[in-house]
Amino acid sequence: MSDMNDLTLESVNARIEKAAAFFSNKDIVYQTEFFGADNLVKADYCSLYLKLENLLTTGSFKLRGAYYRMSLLTDDEKIRGVVACSAGNHAQGVALAAQKLGVKATIFLPTVAPLYKVEATKRIGGDNVEVKKHGTVYDDTYQAAWEYCQQIGATFIHPFNNIDVIAGQGTVGHDIIKQCKSRKLTLDAVIVPVGGGGLISGVAAAVKHANPDCKVYGVQASGASGMCRSFKSGKLQDSKYINTFADGIAVRSPGKLTYEMCKQYVDDIVTVQDDEIATAILKLLEHHKCVSEGAGAVAVAAAMHGKLPLHGKRVCAIVSGGNIDINILSRVINRGLLTTGRFTELLIEMLDKPGSLAEVSAIIANVGANVVKLSHDQGGKGTKITGCYLSISLETKDRKHLDEVINALKAKGYKVIYKESNYEKNHIY
Repeated sequence: MSDMNDLTLESVNARIEKAAAFFSNKDIVYQTEFFGADNLVKADYCSLYLKLENLLTTGSFKLRGAYYRMSLLTDDEKIRGVVACSAGNHAQGVALAAQKLGVKATIFLPTVAPLYKVEATKRIGGDNVEVKKHGTVYDDTYQAAWEYCQQIGATFIHPFNNIDVIAGQGTVGHDIIKQCKSRKLTLDAVIVPVGGGGLISGVAAAVKHANPDCKVYGVQASGASGMCRSFKSGKLQDSKYINTFADGIAVRSPGKLTYEMCKQYVDDIVTVQDDEIATAILKLLEHHKCVSEGAGAVAVAAAMHGKLPLHGKRVCAIVSGGNIDINILSRVINRGLLTTGRFTELLIEMLDKPGSLAEVSAIIANVGANVVKLSHDQGGKGTKITGCYLSISLETKDRKHLDEVINALKAKGYKVIYKESNYEKNHIY
């Protein structure tokens, strides 16, 4: 079958079954964890399950598609080697396949790819892999990689727009079906992260073949929403600008093949904001000790923030990867705390007199918040001569608790300026 001529559920699922059988005889790709996580969503919203692809050897589902595609190389193709482009996770999958299969691979990554992913690609591939950097987004990297591949006569291992890669990614859906069957569980929906569309294409084919009534929803970062806009408009579209920390799905142009499959088998695609993704990463880490990267957490973010019609449904959210740079992780955690109202900076205007600081501290303590840092500055132009500003950083349980702190201060006559850093706007109470 050619990539674009036979996309029936039966045909695509036959490829997925073949890929699943291939992996069942290997110890490279294994069935990842599937478990309930209702504590991540509101009690009256849905029953949530997680599929943890971040636990695979390379930290991402991308290993499935890359390895399966490369396992199909002919002897001649193996001799000529392969070329790939990636934001980082596909690169690691190709690198591991190259090392295991004895194939030379040249892998192109964006210049802004997280250092962790670059170094992991080199480490995993060893002498079989050469890494080249080009461009600042995946699409620019792809163009350079494709041109280089044509020059040297190698085989191009596309990260998503290839039917065998899609079949490999579809084994995630195959896993979910088997795991649900063993638990006598019927899912109402599966939520899938979307970049170029390889994962959702494969998962949708597997899920719809097994249960046509099960909804398949895709989720993109709002700053890289090409597939979402294409899906809703009915016409393949690019994202003019990419602006998200979820580098694993920061794709400007969706695949033609994956777009066609999404049109046929996906029920809807929605977007989430970076702050919502950060909150999901924080919750996964805090409640399930699960490290997710931005791309890996978008499905959970959609469920947490009520982006889909899931009320009363049994839902699986795929955590597609966990390869997050540790420096970014600390910033993401901080953003998640800010977004959920658990860490806040308040600026309080008050009289500069003995006892004022003690009174403010007592008010905050009585409400149960924790002061982390404070600083005192005498008032400037526009304030009373005897006035001052007290800047306080404090920890609260959530936004409701934060409101209690602010209302308690207001009740005592204090003017409170709440600086909501993540939205860069001030609220004066």
